Amino acid sequence: MTETAANATADLSTLTSLCKRRGFLFQSSEVYGGVASMWDYGPLGVELKRNVKDHWWRQMVWNRDDMVGLDASILMNPAVWRASGHVDNFTDPLVDCKGCHKRWREDQLTDHQCPDCGGELTESRRFNLMFKTFMGPVESDAAVAYLRPETAQGIFVNFENVVNSTRRKLPFGIAQIGKAFRNEITTGNLIFRTREFEMLEIEYFVNPEAAEDWYRIWIEEGMRWYTSLGVNPDRLRIRPHDEKELSHYSVGTSDIEYLFPWGWGEIQGVANRTDYDLKAHSEASGHPLTYFDEVTKQHITPYIIEPSAGVDRAVLTFLT
Repeated sequence: MTETAANATADLSTLTSLCKRRGFLFQSSEVYGGVASMWDYGPLGVELKRNVKDHWWRQMVWNRDDMVGLDASILMNPAVWRASGHVDNFTDPLVDCKGCHKRWREDQLTDHQCPDCGGELTESRRFNLMFKTFMGPVESDAAVAYLRPETAQGIFVNFENVVNSTRRKLPFGIAQIGKAFRNEITTGNLIFRTREFEMLEIEYFVNPEAAEDWYRIWIEEGMRWYTSLGVNPDRLRIRPHDEKELSHYSVGTSDIEYLFPWGWGEIQGVANRTDYDLKAHSEASGHPLTYFDEVTKQHITPYIIEPSAGVDRAVLTFLT
């Protein structure tokens, strides 16, 4: 282990110990040996987390005329996840160590050796990150459901409901705070990467020709939110994704990253999702999810700019 890595591990260990002693974070199910990368918020931690969510909601929803809120259910019709591409595309390349039997994400390894023991690794295979469960008394293929891996799809399938009930005009956004679940292969760094987490998410609907401008605006808004709460701007940076990193729905994504003890880590992503999501759900459901422009008298499919941040990562940012 390098000196830098050793110092980062020591710093994180000190922070973890401090969080437990002061009542910010406890290892989940600790009396039974705990659960890897699962954390419970203690008396001070739950207040800090609530303050983060309340401040974000006040700034992003209550203080804006172009934003409304939503609270969609965690369990949705499985057809939602097929249409969104999550069933086929929400995967990571998984490899196993033939020596110590630990599992790793292949795309995070610098060479084809186990980082722990140096052992030989198996060939990679695709691993879907969604947690699968069953609805009803019978565990069968017909009863399969998924714990949502993101809150965004609940917003997309409610697009028409929100437009009809609020009479919003473009551009406008729908905001949501909620739990999401991802069966991550590798977790760690306290509450930075866990399998259960909470999201601060906005889907901002715009005219296609204005998408690039709003993409830049929301990157600036994201940076402003963190610095307004005292985060040192020297420990923040914007990292645009290269072409190989882009998700199947995105033509442009940038991460806002924070310099943690172990290095730079994403605390918010801003993506130009184009009209992919509304078109995908329109086609799969047979129900057009479009917007009627009163000026042009035409139905259009808006582009979507998505600022998405993690509550837990924001808490960790403020703790460090």
